[in-house]
Amino acid sequence: MIALPTIALALVIAGVIAIFAGFVPGGPWSPEGDAPASAEYTQEQRDNAAIIVSAGRDLGLSERDQTIAVMTAMGESSLRNLDYGDWETSGVTNPDGSRTTSIGLFQQQDGWGTRDERLDPYTAAVLFYRAMVARVPDRDSLEPTEVAHRTQINRDRDHYAPYWPRAVALIAALDADRSDADRDG
Repeated sequence: MIALPTIALALVIAGVIAIFAGFVPGGPWSPEGDAPASAEYTQEQRDNAAIIVSAGRDLGLSERDQTIAVMTAMGESSLRNLDYGDWETSGVTNPDGSRTTSIGLFQQQDGWGTRDERLDPYTAAVLFYRAMVARVPDRDSLEPTEVAHRTQINRDRDHYAPYWPRAVALIAALDADRSDADRDG
């Protein structure tokens, strides 16, 4: 008789943990859920997305390219400018077994630029865009997650796919905010 209440309690605890971790199917941060409203992002996340978009506009890249960059940063850092990466949080190594050096919005390693460049959101976005243009010249004919994968070289080709609807929704909200500010200013 004790086993049944213990199992039930364990299931409840696992459910609560899953909710806070964002892994509930159909939940607001799950791949199956609707794209979260822009208000669900912190100001820091919204500002970082706006910086990524601005860098893409300054480089003359399309809105689709800008959305791919925002999607990628969502998948890499949740749009937070992290001064640490996968090695520090989970011991992830490079394919050759060496320690990763990922930092910033895009979790870029040493080969992407200096530490200061990778931790500057605008510069990190420019580094991402330049790599995307160089590595994926046929990007307009590919799925967004494939473009991000070829740019970042993530182990999971589909890692970024769940973030596409979220990036589209956030960019639409940022565009609406910008339009409102233009009308008010």
